[in-house]
Amino acid sequence: MDPSFERIAALLQTLPGIGPRAAARLVLALLDRPQAQLDELGNAIIELKDRVRQCKECFNVSEDELCGICRDRRRDPRALLVVEKITDLQSVERAGLWRGLYHVLGGAISPVDSVGPEQLRIRELTERVERFVQQAGAVEIVLATNPTSAGEMTALYIRDLFARVPSIRVTRLARGLATGTHVEYADEITLKHALEARK
Repeated sequence: MDPSFERIAALLQTLPGIGPRAAARLVLALLDRPQAQLDELGNAIIELKDRVRQCKECFNVSEDELCGICRDRRRDPRALLVVEKITDLQSVERAGLWRGLYHVLGGAISPVDSVGPEQLRIRELTERVERFVQQAGAVEIVLATNPTSAGEMTALYIRDLFARVPSIRVTRLARGLATGTHVEYADEITLKHALEARK
């Protein structure tokens, strides 16, 4: 193989979910694109770190300090959906069923991977919930962590944090999501049932 081809394929393989075959297919697809599209893609990648950051409230991606969801006054500040990753938030948002706010933890508790509560945005979650309780009087936290062992451990940890606070109701997405699957890959109907049957 050509060294330039191999270099780009190797760089693509550093991204999650991209193996050698997928990387080679992507490079071949890029070779078929007009130069103007490649220039646009290259410039967008160069500007990515300068333009896109995390929302200071929910940790979604945003070009401003607050993302569009956190700026939306029609959202219910008494309902907070807690997810592991931004892609989970995007999947729920695409379904168009959730009218509350979000909180992205940045992962899940996993002792095997040396990820504890202090590596996640749990402290920021407690601070937000305290603020919401002061403003609204009562808050529902909907735990939408993945139904994996790490996701379950994270959900139990968060549930225990708020267990003795009467003004905070903690619920969990119903089992519309199959064990071992991830929220970001769930279809809209599964998400709808999971949100409606939460307990």
